[in-house]
Amino acid sequence: MNIALDAMGGDFAPGNPVEGAIAALRDFPDVSIVFVGDESKIQAELLRHDTKGLTDRISVHHTSQVVGMNDSGLDSVRKKKDSSISRAIDLLKTGGADAVVSAGHTGALVAAATIKLRTLPGIDRAGLAVFIPSDGGVFLLIDGGANIDPAPEHIVGFAVMGSIYYREILGCKDPKVGLFNIGTEASKGTEFTKQCHGLLSAAPINFAGNVEGHSIFRKPVEVVVCDGFVGNIVLKTIEGLAKSVFGWLREELKKNPIRLLGAVLCWSAFHSIKNRTSTDEYGGTPLLGVNGICIKAHGNSSSRALRNAIRVARTAINQQVNQRIVEAIQAHHEKVSNGQNAPV
Repeated sequence: MNIALDAMGGDFAPGNPVEGAIAALRDFPDVSIVFVGDESKIQAELLRHDTKGLTDRISVHHTSQVVGMNDSGLDSVRKKKDSSISRAIDLLKTGGADAVVSAGHTGALVAAATIKLRTLPGIDRAGLAVFIPSDGGVFLLIDGGANIDPAPEHIVGFAVMGSIYYREILGCKDPKVGLFNIGTEASKGTEFTKQCHGLLSAAPINFAGNVEGHSIFRKPVEVVVCDGFVGNIVLKTIEGLAKSVFGWLREELKKNPIRLLGAVLCWSAFHSIKNRTSTDEYGGTPLLGVNGICIKAHGNSSSRALRNAIRVARTAINQQVNQRIVEAIQAHHEKVSNGQNAPV
């Protein structure tokens, strides 16, 4: 399978994308990488690594433009047609790649994928699906920031897609889905969340009702669904809090020798927790709902995170995630009492 990697995307490009891709090529013999971006810079990075035995699975697609983090997502698609993100999506559209991985501009990736690939049949809005560590494993939050002002019908689409993705990737036969809200009662929340609750109750998912922020880490459900505005705030708050807690812990442990000794004895436990909460291990976030496999990695992704993002793309291809989503959405339309196949 061919995976197009946006080699110019992210805070540490092209170094980390190239290094992560080399690691992925060694770990996954069925994967080939198309590096998309400035060819001279990519080739210079490739020379820094041992690519013996890998060269027949490496190619470079040169582009002359890069999307900056201050660029508008929509404008970047219109004005920077030769950007690494745009050309990577073009490769996916024309069959030159089976998936795209990028640590670049989120808005640009969402805009390019939506405009060029279009959405899957029956889906009107794509959503970012993010795995978050919790008691006994992980839960999936969708949408993580692709749509900040969706309609209630779009939330149903997110829920169906998230449920299918969790099932296919983690093997959970019938994942429970919860609507992120300020209370567990169906009557709680805004008019928007109340409408969402009613529609989700009729959707072909294992809907468990509303879930609150203080309980999601105890994993009352496997999939937490919300709009992208709320989802993105939640994600960034979690990331910031996790980093702060580790910083506070480090400060407190250094205050006296006894605490430092205790820290040494507990080092393996601290290390395990750090790995469990590290975004590096989860790799990338799929943009579910577009007609192609698109994986968004964090902007400050390490080489290991990008290696794992390629792993996520590979799994999504092998599990035929998009085909499963289309089947589930069709089942939902058949269940709607009025018979209208309104997109979700």
